[in-house]
Amino acid sequence: MKVRPFKAVRPSKERADKVAALPYDVMDSDEAREMVKDNPYSFLHVDKAEIDLPREMDQYDDQVYAKAKANIDKFLEEGTFIRDGKPNFYIYRLIMGDIEETGIVGAASVDDYMEDRIKKHEFTREAKERDRIRHVDTTNANTGPIFLTYPEKAEISALVNEWTAKTPEYDFTAEDGVRHTVWVVDEDSAIETIQKAFDEIPALYIADGHHRAASAVKVGKMRRDANPSYTGEEEFNYFLSVIFPSNQLKIMDYNRILKDLNGMTEEELLAKLSEKFEVEEYKGEGQYRPEKKHTYGLYLPGKWYKLTAKPEILQDTDVLKSLDVSVLSENVLAPIFDIKDQRTSERIDFVGGIRGLGELEKRVNEDGFAAAIALYPTDIEDLMKIADSGRVMPPKSTWFEPKLRSGLFLHELD
Repeated sequence: MKVRPFKAVRPSKERADKVAALPYDVMDSDEAREMVKDNPYSFLHVDKAEIDLPREMDQYDDQVYAKAKANIDKFLEEGTFIRDGKPNFYIYRLIMGDIEETGIVGAASVDDYMEDRIKKHEFTREAKERDRIRHVDTTNANTGPIFLTYPEKAEISALVNEWTAKTPEYDFTAEDGVRHTVWVVDEDSAIETIQKAFDEIPALYIADGHHRAASAVKVGKMRRDANPSYTGEEEFNYFLSVIFPSNQLKIMDYNRILKDLNGMTEEELLAKLSEKFEVEEYKGEGQYRPEKKHTYGLYLPGKWYKLTAKPEILQDTDVLKSLDVSVLSENVLAPIFDIKDQRTSERIDFVGGIRGLGELEKRVNEDGFAAAIALYPTDIEDLMKIADSGRVMPPKSTWFEPKLRSGLFLHELD
């Protein structure tokens, strides 16, 4: 794998905590406006620049992307952003409760992506790609990091341990309680060690950020088309990435809520489910949280049930078909609820595990949904096996926490 250092545009030490922002796609424009009302330095002024324009303006208007570029330039002029004078690697650590993840920030190769050495596990949507393509192209920078992973490598871990014993560049706790710490790896010998170690790694895997990755690569290809004498060394041949060892990552459950019972009564639904699952009413306190693969929690108004898949519906020899989300799709959502395509159906919605099972109860009890299904989290090893096989996972299979903050690193394309 070709991973190289880059000259980051990044916040000044004094303003890093104010600049760092949640990813652009975890909130809508109104929520973003509320988040930044007392913070002129938030990176949402770049990632969701429509918040600085009239509310009635289309968020995909050309003026939105131009405003994002103007805000980057303003941050540089006023000293909110600085530009490093030499290419560096960076180390980025996130701590949320008992979860600690420490990754290398560098520039990954467009060619590695196109030649499938950077592995994908989900489809992308063209509309989301178009938005980020315009954003990257207009700002002339990768503004959102791609979350990559790899099987741990001893040389990289040893270097990370050495450097994280030093004084960090940034160290702050965000409003959601997640601690973010950054070190600048600026010594030539350490930079060379990191590059050589990644050279020996056969593949990287996208954990989160498929749309950002696809968009960055397409902008890179656009720049190549516009510069037919390109050498491959230009910055547009690389994109911003944070790369974590897979044994540190935490995948949370990604749960389903259903707007109706497809014409069934609760009793009829339970009878249908009992053909393929062992169904038992949960008698414990609180919510039922699935405790292992192939167990599910079903919530109907006022009551939880434990569902355990019967052996005859499992296909454990095929890693994709054995995923809990696949078993659910093939045996519940499609045949019982008549939901054939979860990406387009308006009768299903998704709730990330970070919101807790109480959120499922709320959506059923207060928000008009008919049922909720809690899943056991997908395993990172299964994700990597599926990506290696060239196949994709069902939509909304993984929810990663903690979320990388945007604005701590920008990778300019020239």
